[in-house]
Amino acid sequence: MTGFLSELALLFHIARRNLFTTFINFIIGLIILVGTCGQVAGSSLLSTLTSSMSKSVIGSAAGHLQVYNDASEDELAIYGQMGGQDPSLEPITDFPEVKKQLAADPNVKNIVPQGIGGGLITSGNTVDITLAKLRDLYRARDEKTPSTEGKRLTAEGYAEQIASVKEHIRQIVKVIHADAAKADALRDAKTVDPSEQEHLVTAASDAFWADFDKHPYDSLEFLENYIAPQAGDADMLYLRYLGTDLEAFQKAFDRMYLKEGQMVPTGKRGLLLPTYYYEENLKLKCARKLDKIKEQLANSRRTIATDEELKRWLKENQQQTREIVLQLDGIKTKTATTALQGFLKSDEKDLNGLLAKFFDMNDQNFHERYDFFYAQIVPLLELYRVRVGDTMTFKAYTKGGSVQAVNVRVYGTFEFKGLEQSPLAGAMALMDLMSFRDLYGYMSKDKLNEIQALKAAAPSKGLNRETAEDELFGQGGSVVNESVTSTIDEKQELSGTTAKKRGATLDENTYSQADFEAGVVLNVAVLLKNEHDLEATQARLSKMSTPNTHFRVVTWQKAAGVLGDFVYYARVGLSSAMSIIFVIAMIVISVAMIMATIARTATIGTMRAIGAQRTFIISMVLAETSALALFFGSLGAAIGSALILFIGNKGIPATTPEQYFFFAGPRFLPVLEPMHVISAFFIILAISALSTVLPAIIATRVSPLRAMQTDE
Repeated sequence: MTGFLSELALLFHIARRNLFTTFINFIIGLIILVGTCGQVAGSSLLSTLTSSMSKSVIGSAAGHLQVYNDASEDELAIYGQMGGQDPSLEPITDFPEVKKQLAADPNVKNIVPQGIGGGLITSGNTVDITLAKLRDLYRARDEKTPSTEGKRLTAEGYAEQIASVKEHIRQIVKVIHADAAKADALRDAKTVDPSEQEHLVTAASDAFWADFDKHPYDSLEFLENYIAPQAGDADMLYLRYLGTDLEAFQKAFDRMYLKEGQMVPTGKRGLLLPTYYYEENLKLKCARKLDKIKEQLANSRRTIATDEELKRWLKENQQQTREIVLQLDGIKTKTATTALQGFLKSDEKDLNGLLAKFFDMNDQNFHERYDFFYAQIVPLLELYRVRVGDTMTFKAYTKGGSVQAVNVRVYGTFEFKGLEQSPLAGAMALMDLMSFRDLYGYMSKDKLNEIQALKAAAPSKGLNRETAEDELFGQGGSVVNESVTSTIDEKQELSGTTAKKRGATLDENTYSQADFEAGVVLNVAVLLKNEHDLEATQARLSKMSTPNTHFRVVTWQKAAGVLGDFVYYARVGLSSAMSIIFVIAMIVISVAMIMATIARTATIGTMRAIGAQRTFIISMVLAETSALALFFGSLGAAIGSALILFIGNKGIPATTPEQYFFFAGPRFLPVLEPMHVISAFFIILAISALSTVLPAIIATRVSPLRAMQTDE
């Protein structure tokens, strides 16, 4: 034992003495230092990035586990697949039974039914919105009912409101007429549709407006059919939605909070719009661009003078003043013109020209003009095309391929804490399950009741297959009736009364928890009490599947779709990069050690000549490499740890909207864990030891005879 300790002490002494004796050792040490530092920093960054993305995915929609029908051909992809297509899933038809089975696991905390879909919404153009407002006023006046804004006015009040809106529409027609004349002057005469110009001339004439009140509904129909399409500022937008039990969703996903409005009342149909989508797609475009410029100036080093994108946004605002002008009636136009003339100190009388000058902004005047815009111009405008409390119409393809439309009231907007600026977390609306099932094509109780009511009201008769031919074509059949000529009351048929009543009925319906859970769902989010037991819980839940409830259980990363793939490939990419670096380091260390061994041939030969055994020479080479690894590895680990702690304290700001999601917030805050340092240290020791094998073998082959040789 004493001999072993003495030999160990000698090896330590030799390794310490030779630590800095050669330049090659210094190069090897630097390689070890950089490798250890990179391993500590890289593993910490990757681990934190994975953790951040898991928080974003788990906290925004996916939960820890997702359950869906095992008969589905596609795999669940909450955030979409490669190519942007939503997966086609087979429905879970017995959710209560699936919920009962899942709830039996002791680690299951929350179970949330879900269904992902997408539909088209039309935000409407300014003409459509204003004409709808005028039609509503006429209808409320004629039927002596409140308008859609809930106001019941006197005859004088209706006359005043109608006159104001008519004047606004007339102003809009003038703007469209002037713009069309400019556009026609620049186009080839062959491409100009003369009927469009004729319709504009008619709508702009004094005679048209003098006779407007004689036949208001006919006049409105003319404007809707021939003038509104020429405005050209309507948007057909695609919106993904998540049908869910909204109360259960809010309880389970505690990062969600309301930004504006209220939660959908218990048992009601309704929609919550993501704030990011609401701001990006439904806000006045020039206002949204100003908001984005302000955000960029505040959160980054970008400036209007040096940034081409910011310049482009301002240029677009100068060229697209029409969306503001169309919203303003005569009184508001005069108000805006006066305000801009005073602010700009200009004698310009044309509102378009004033707005173009106003949007000619720079770094010095931007904030002053931004504040003026929101204080003086925005109060005159409808800032959002869809407001909280409005009803939106969704059009979507059902499971069977037909098109279904559903009216849903917007109760509010929502965000996920830390993900406010993320387009990924802010791209999916939350919808009640009943509306989702209608869009999915499921025969809901409401739809069944509607069909039965239509059958009862229609003068039709059901036929059996056996007697159908006799009833239709035989003598004395009771089906065929004499047709009569009659006049269609277009006012009644086109007024939308029936559709409005149906929409109002659905909106007024109250559903029980059993109603929400009784229908089909496409997938189920499961949140756990202990997320570290995720894989074991997944295995237990998978075994619960029965022939009647045959489901598949996947983790959040698998269910996330393209985002989960990103996490996987990021981990694989970084691991592969580190592996390549370590292989290169091992080769370089091995070559350097071989060179060092060759340079010390005489010394090693002398040691062999005075009795050193091969095992001692191998141990000596290993000890020297280990000493280099210990010293420079510790230094590298310390530098890597200090770097991560520094970055973790300061944070890396998210510079793109996507990074908000990846970072789970506005800043990336990497976390250093002891395991990152320990694993890096042992990895570098192992690599150093492996790289020493060949030099050690070469060292043991040095003959003692070489000790007798001298250089000439």
